[in-house]
Amino acid sequence: MTSVSTLEAAGPEGSKSEQAYRRLKERITGGELGPGYRLVLSTIARDIGVSVVPVREAIRRLEAEGLVTFERNVGATVAGVDPTLYLHTMQTLSIIEGAATALAAPLIDGEDIARARALNEELRGCLADFEPARFTRLNTEFHAILYGRCPNPHILDLVHRGWNRLGAMRTSTFNYVPGRAHQSVAEHAGLLDLIEAGGTAHEIEMAARAHRTNTLNAFLAQTHQPPSAL
Repeated sequence: MTSVSTLEAAGPEGSKSEQAYRRLKERITGGELGPGYRLVLSTIARDIGVSVVPVREAIRRLEAEGLVTFERNVGATVAGVDPTLYLHTMQTLSIIEGAATALAAPLIDGEDIARARALNEELRGCLADFEPARFTRLNTEFHAILYGRCPNPHILDLVHRGWNRLGAMRTSTFNYVPGRAHQSVAEHAGLLDLIEAGGTAHEIEMAARAHRTNTLNAFLAQTHQPPSAL
């Protein structure tokens, strides 16, 4: 495991159990500890700088949240992604985010386009030395610019819920299918070109939906699930 600073030096952040919980959750949600990673109590305790008791309590909390599972003869491991939940979330998000992006497009100004292009260049720069967690964070920021000006608050709320649900699942297709990242950057550029050129609402919505569906299908193909029907 990558070393982290000891909890004794962490300052007054609550009990050692709480601090161990926060550290482990950060490493899981950030992608440092991927699905299937075996959580050995003694190793984690030594790495963090506490006894096994607060680590055990932290792992129990993470299990209750669905981030950790216990397997017979294996012990505690980082939970994998539920393909069905991911499928349903991405199918829904492709529809509502496509609509939000189309509605937002007329309100996106030159500054928004410039910010989005700069983020996409950062994403492109991640491709050589690929870091899924960083790529996912930048990708989230990129899309927030495209749908962020949607004037319909109800649609926007649904989009935020979809993204939050993905975040709760720690789901990034790029962890499973790194090659999808290259295609995603190219699709981003095409979507920006379409918006900047004044594409119709239908064209923009379909492009945004196709981009999301392509990501979903890449994940499903990697996990040997049936392709999306979208």
